[in-house]
Amino acid sequence: MSSAKKQRVVVGLSGGVDSAVTAHLLKQQGHEVVAIFMKNWEDDDDDEYCSSRQDFLDAASVADVLGIEIEHVNFASDYKDRVFAEFLREYEAGRTPNPDVLCNAEIKFKAFLDHAMRLGAQKIATGHYARVREREGRFELLKGLDPLKDQSYFLHRLSQSQLAKTMFPVGELPKTEVRRIAAEIGLPNAKKKDSTGICFIGERPFREFLNRYLANTPGSIKDDRGRVIGEHVGLSFYTLGQRKGIGIGGLKDSKRAKGGSEHSPWFVARKDMAANTLYVVQGHDHPWLLSQTLVADDASWVAGVAPPALSIAAKTRYRQADAPCDIAPGANGVFELAFGEAQWAVTPGQSAVLYDGEVCLGGGVIAAAR
Repeated sequence: MSSAKKQRVVVGLSGGVDSAVTAHLLKQQGHEVVAIFMKNWEDDDDDEYCSSRQDFLDAASVADVLGIEIEHVNFASDYKDRVFAEFLREYEAGRTPNPDVLCNAEIKFKAFLDHAMRLGAQKIATGHYARVREREGRFELLKGLDPLKDQSYFLHRLSQSQLAKTMFPVGELPKTEVRRIAAEIGLPNAKKKDSTGICFIGERPFREFLNRYLANTPGSIKDDRGRVIGEHVGLSFYTLGQRKGIGIGGLKDSKRAKGGSEHSPWFVARKDMAANTLYVVQGHDHPWLLSQTLVADDASWVAGVAPPALSIAAKTRYRQADAPCDIAPGANGVFELAFGEAQWAVTPGQSAVLYDGEVCLGGGVIAAAR
């Protein structure tokens, strides 16, 4: 690499293998690499669920092996104000937010990016499976090359100025290769399992966790014929399409839903916030679970403007194939999508993310579906 291209890059080192290999690849390319470990959650930060202490030790030992500096930065108040407060507001309104999308937009590519720039960084880098491409002075967000790990869905709110300063080295690699590199260079976390759970809060019993922050008012569970078949513990604790943990168990033959068998599984299908009623239906393909159109708001477009009204594809949840659809952009960040095939359990609060092939165009927050 020529000295002209050598840059000061600040890497968000999480303690996981993806960000560790990111730092290694950048160092190999000749960049000046500095690591930052972000601590974003302090409430009940104990070893049982929130592994930030262990994650920092893992990140520090990676930095040691790679021979780079690491700084521990606390963004907990930013996280609480910008991400967690919004997260709770959405749940209280009966929606199901996606904390990773908000966390990327507000913390990793805002608070962290600002901090890195104050440290004299020219670029930041994270271990996300996505790619950035510059074309004619504009920046595009592309899917990661490993289709099983692509994380562009969670990054769709990134702007031109954010993408201009961001690098995603592992987005060019399959996960198996990332693991192989980590083992080959002797990284201490080469076999560490991937983290799941709420962004920065970790893996924990979700209902028990939300219970501390949300009021739970029990109410009726009804079927699609309006019959009361159980009691819910609070509408915030359920999401559309949910099958497990509804708490209605086996129902007698006389209470069978129309068209379902006694043993057909029950799914959460609707929430009536005004009546504090949860509606459940039997069968995965019940009409109440299928939507042909959706309306989204709070749109964010990678290019800075909405894509033209043309046929593209969208995901209404992370783990699904791109579904062909037509977009009708509206005013004030609102847009409507119409799908050729009905989509399953389209959930208010989740993100509808648009794609043109491998290019992520942006998206918005699902407000309603029908």
